[in-house]
Amino acid sequence: MKIIHTADWHLGHKLHDNSQLKEQNLFLDWLKKTIYEQEVDVLLVSGDIFDTSNPPIEAQNAYYDFLVDITKDDSPCKKIIITGGNHDSPGVLNAPAQFLKRFSVEVVGKATEDIEKEVLSFEINGQKLIVAAVPYLRDKDIRKHTLNERFEDIGGRYKQALIRHYQAVAAVCEKHKTPNTPVIAMGHLFAVGGKTTDSEQTIYVGNLGDIGAEDFPALFDYIALGHLHRPQTIGDQEKVRYSGSPYKLSFSEIGHKNSIELLHISESGAIQRENIICPTFRNLIRIQGDTEYCIQELERLNAEHEDNLNTWVELVLEEPKPNINPLRRAALNLQHMDVLKISQPKRESVESLRALAEQAVQITDLKPEEVFDKLCTDFKVTDANRKKIDDLFYEALNLANEQ
Repeated sequence: MKIIHTADWHLGHKLHDNSQLKEQNLFLDWLKKTIYEQEVDVLLVSGDIFDTSNPPIEAQNAYYDFLVDITKDDSPCKKIIITGGNHDSPGVLNAPAQFLKRFSVEVVGKATEDIEKEVLSFEINGQKLIVAAVPYLRDKDIRKHTLNERFEDIGGRYKQALIRHYQAVAAVCEKHKTPNTPVIAMGHLFAVGGKTTDSEQTIYVGNLGDIGAEDFPALFDYIALGHLHRPQTIGDQEKVRYSGSPYKLSFSEIGHKNSIELLHISESGAIQRENIICPTFRNLIRIQGDTEYCIQELERLNAEHEDNLNTWVELVLEEPKPNINPLRRAALNLQHMDVLKISQPKRESVESLRALAEQAVQITDLKPEEVFDKLCTDFKVTDANRKKIDDLFYEALNLANEQ
């Protein structure tokens, strides 16, 4: 059996207000071709299918067109499992779930009340596979709120709720497991030790909910994670793996290769992982130097351009007071490159930084409830009103953390 693990498509994403649907469609075409050529049996997509909870119609069309193409009668792919991420709207993903199930597409947009619905057990060509299709676990879906709960208690309670959820799905998987049957878990979360980029949306406040590779039940033979955009393993456990996003979503991601994971399942149930590098559908580059150097590099790279899509450029000007008018004129004459961002490194003197630091209120050193308590004191909140306001504050804090 062959399985592809991918995640973080972020269909509909815009980089500095520029749509990435062209390269996203190119990726979906390439993925479809790879599934056919490699004769892939199962596709796992671990969250963040879309970039926003209300994706544009073009992004939804790309998603459904892809599903139509890989569920045709001649497709080798017999099962597709899609879980929701923190960017996804559970309602948007789940709305067509019953319809898609007719085409062997399983969608789990959010945590279910009946946890057994997150465990999928099926056979393909006589070989059995069990998948724990765990979506992004929102605080409100898995953790019971406690009256007057302190902020420092939230992280521990939520982390334990995450661990309990995976333990519960593992227990269900155990009931379905037979000899030589691999068990794969999916997830969309931040695991301790993962390397981030600028384009991931923060899921947790501080270390809220951070779990390590050792926190996953040993029953799982492979854990297909989404959320972090760099392909990477967590800790020293090769089986805990982020596939990463299949294309670059910010200039901070320049320098690493985008990929998907191809899993080979032997008859004995052993899993061998193969990392497949995705083609570069659109180049993102950063040019750093003075104005004259940046203009020369833009003109040189524009003349050498051979790609289908325009290259997107970030310029970092290393001059105290650059004259960017010549740079803007040069950018307008480019046929194959688009300058999306122009910035300067911050050059603050040690003295000015020290002066600012001496005057600054160190609010980052305060816990949210300490700030709240100070405000209550400043506004002279009475003891009679304090309990009601406390309850509202902690409810709001929990909601802010979830978002």
